[in-house]
Amino acid sequence: MLKLKFRRKHLAIIYAVFLIAFVVAPLLLIFYYAFTNDAGQITFHRMVNFFTDSSSLNDLLVSILIGAANTVLCLLIGYPVAYLLANPKYNKSKMMLLLYVMPMWINFVLRTGATKDLLYWIGISGNNRPYTATLIGMVYNYLPFVILPLYATMQKMDQSQVEAARDLGANPFQTFIKLIIPMTMPGIVSAILMVFVPTMSSFVISNALGGAKVNLIGNNINTSFNYSRWGDGSFMAIIMLLLIGLTFLLTKNVNKEEGRGSLW
Repeated sequence: MLKLKFRRKHLAIIYAVFLIAFVVAPLLLIFYYAFTNDAGQITFHRMVNFFTDSSSLNDLLVSILIGAANTVLCLLIGYPVAYLLANPKYNKSKMMLLLYVMPMWINFVLRTGATKDLLYWIGISGNNRPYTATLIGMVYNYLPFVILPLYATMQKMDQSQVEAARDLGANPFQTFIKLIIPMTMPGIVSAILMVFVPTMSSFVISNALGGAKVNLIGNNINTSFNYSRWGDGSFMAIIMLLLIGLTFLLTKNVNKEEGRGSLW
């Protein structure tokens, strides 16, 4: 028993070292670059520049709006798909779920390039409809991240409660609003967290499909680091961290029950 405890302690030490080296240290570097100048002195001029620059604020607003639109569209498409996949009445095999997950096995850049060619073939491109093309690409790439947590939640849903609601006279709409949605809320929360935040920080899709006309905060961070503007990129990364934290705070009280298929 003592040997087992000894081994567990050592495993915890390895994990702690890894956490410090690859999570804590990079975060400290980000804060250092964001709030110091070239001489190493503390400064807040990057924060002032960001919040007084209309272009930066506009890019942040566009990022939030596209992130919200992508999340809503993915939920509207993914929810009924997940419901059909989780219902044995409509899906008697696991092959259909595999078909929806398979795009995740393809390289992200390759998927985006194929989407660009397809949209160009039907007359949508970054030249004439940059935001539409970007949003379609976002939905295509992030839809599996909505289907999977919803599918996991619906698999564990108690169907006897749904049948009981129908026996008591509830119509399908009432059953869906008052029973099914609350029961699948953990999966909805997981889907929001897995789609909304990555969408805002994405830059590959907006670069490839937006034709340089869709500028998200992720594009600005990428550009800043490419041109060695470490301080500007670090401060915008902190903005993203704050948005991630805010998203978690807004959704943490929704998912109070554990073991319902939530991925968090």
